[in-house]
Amino acid sequence: MKYEYWFANLPGISNRRKIEIRENLTNLEELYYIEETALKQLNLHEKEQENLIKNIEHWDLDKEYQKFAERGIQFVPVTDSRYPKKLLDIDSAPYALYVKGKLPDENKMTVAIVGARECSPYGECMAGKFAKSLAAAGIQVVSGMARGVDSAGQRGALEGGGESFAILGCGVDICYPRDAIGLYMDLQERGGVISEFPIGTKPLPKHFPARNRIISGLADAVLVIEAKEKSGSLITADMALEQGKDVYALPGPINSTLSRGCNLLIKQGADLLLSPEELLEEWGFSFGKNQQKKNLIKFPLESEENMVYSCLDFHPKNLEQLLGMTSYSVSELLDILVRLELKGVIKEVTKNYYEKVKLVQQEYKSSFKYLGVMKSPIGRIQNKFRLQVLIRMMREKEDEIIEKLFALADVVKKNNVSINSTTFRR
Repeated sequence: MKYEYWFANLPGISNRRKIEIRENLTNLEELYYIEETALKQLNLHEKEQENLIKNIEHWDLDKEYQKFAERGIQFVPVTDSRYPKKLLDIDSAPYALYVKGKLPDENKMTVAIVGARECSPYGECMAGKFAKSLAAAGIQVVSGMARGVDSAGQRGALEGGGESFAILGCGVDICYPRDAIGLYMDLQERGGVISEFPIGTKPLPKHFPARNRIISGLADAVLVIEAKEKSGSLITADMALEQGKDVYALPGPINSTLSRGCNLLIKQGADLLLSPEELLEEWGFSFGKNQQKKNLIKFPLESEENMVYSCLDFHPKNLEQLLGMTSYSVSELLDILVRLELKGVIKEVTKNYYEKVKLVQQEYKSSFKYLGVMKSPIGRIQNKFRLQVLIRMMREKEDEIIEKLFALADVVKKNNVSINSTTFRR
């Protein structure tokens, strides 16, 4: 493990490149003791080679690892089975995580609650209220432990008897902000404090946008409670949409700068937060009870499809788990999973990991004029919401489209005619 620790702390090489390099090595000990001539065979960039050689020469690995081990902090590299599978699909997945406490349970739903640091009493109250209700229903809450909405949401989750996890923009050995020391200690007992940054890393401004991708990456949905028009919370919402997550926003007064970002998110297509009870109902939870209702589908499934669908939930399950819960062979199960994916009721979140898709019963306007590139954060978010809406509309019309295509194919076959683009559009 000490060689993994060394590689994770190696400067000058990005997370993506570290993962690529690691995939081509049996273990990192061979890299640590590699000859300079053999190093060239790894296809490292010149600057990466220089950083690697310089670090090996000047870093006392045994001493540094011993100092780290004495702190009692968990080290979870990407090769570790404990590493969150949800993070494997995000852009620039962290090579390793440092943890005080524990990591979120991947068999439970996780929701991010984010918002303004200088929030209003309304925002602080709503963050606590939503978090407390979600936690009481067995949902984990993740946030950044920042002042304002983040801290209020995490305290609310603990008050609700649940677990909460803070993603820091500094090392886990540093409590930032300092006045959150009570929450910092509580989270280690009833959740976790997590960071991709090595111990001793200071909370620099550039670290916080990077940590936001981990907050959204660990979450199944993101709730934005209060946010200005130019806010770090909108960065989290933007990243969540890129990762295919649902985004919800709390409405606020139109003359409040703290609600401007949320109101714009709602205008562009974010789901509206009205009450914890309504949100839990939408997700299939019984309010205040740690159980989910059966998901109702508006169109029929075959018996074997329904069997497999009933074994899935809104958090990923792998192929081995599903094989253990059903009597199907691997080929039969994969065939059923593909059919369920085509019907739009499940999705493969990463290789051989499947989860239910939340079925939104809502009408959407179809008069979108363009999906052009916009430069503002709200503009980028607007484009992603539009794409999500178009995908949902296509899923709703899927059966009708397939039926028309089959009918068209019958006409072609019976009449032996060719089809031009005009006929096809009709």
